[in-house]
Amino acid sequence: MRFLATFQTLDFLDTLASLMAAFVLGTLIGAERQYRLRTAGLRTNVLVAVSAAAFVDLAWHLAAAEGAVRVIAYVVSGIGFLGAGVIMKEGMNVRGLNTAATLWGSAAVGSCAGADMIAQAIALTIFVLAANTLLRPLVNAINRRPLDERSSEATYELLVTTSPGAMGDIRELLVAKLEAAQYPVSDVNVIDRSDDVVEIVATLVSTAVEAKELDAVVTDLARQPGVRHATWDVSTKD
Repeated sequence: MRFLATFQTLDFLDTLASLMAAFVLGTLIGAERQYRLRTAGLRTNVLVAVSAAAFVDLAWHLAAAEGAVRVIAYVVSGIGFLGAGVIMKEGMNVRGLNTAATLWGSAAVGSCAGADMIAQAIALTIFVLAANTLLRPLVNAINRRPLDERSSEATYELLVTTSPGAMGDIRELLVAKLEAAQYPVSDVNVIDRSDDVVEIVATLVSTAVEAKELDAVVTDLARQPGVRHATWDVSTKD
């Protein structure tokens, strides 16, 4: 058998050490993901790390460093397809980006382990875990900050609810008041909510916005005959 002729104990122990390192480090990363009930949890991250290590180790033994480099390139692209499977879009929200990035990190850890760079694999694992745990309080603190309307890249919309009969006049009045406040309108849409209710949505041209000025426009519009409700909203572009 060719196996008996080519088997070398030291090479096998080297491979075993690489796979074991990838297994342990992948477990550390996956345990944090499993604890937070992410789509790609413990087993997925372990399998990604171990598989990446196995492919790189195999290429290293067959074609040395040149072969390992080629396989690592394929691992990077392959994990991209796997990560796309955990990214989900729900309305305007996108979920799973962090999970996909963590899978990429697990693959990098496995690749380092497969290339016998176990110290680097351990260091990378620490950084991945730190990104998913130590940075979480900072992310929460940033998310709790009030949105700065003047400096953020955002889309501003004014929404006015009225009757179909008054729609034409209210639409012209809405555009006129916004232009008078020096807020040019990029688009105006009319949405039929029911037989007797329509919603006029005016999207502003990207510009610095003063919240008090939009509040004044909305308050003035709400007082007009035929207007049932008027408000404005802001959403970030990213």
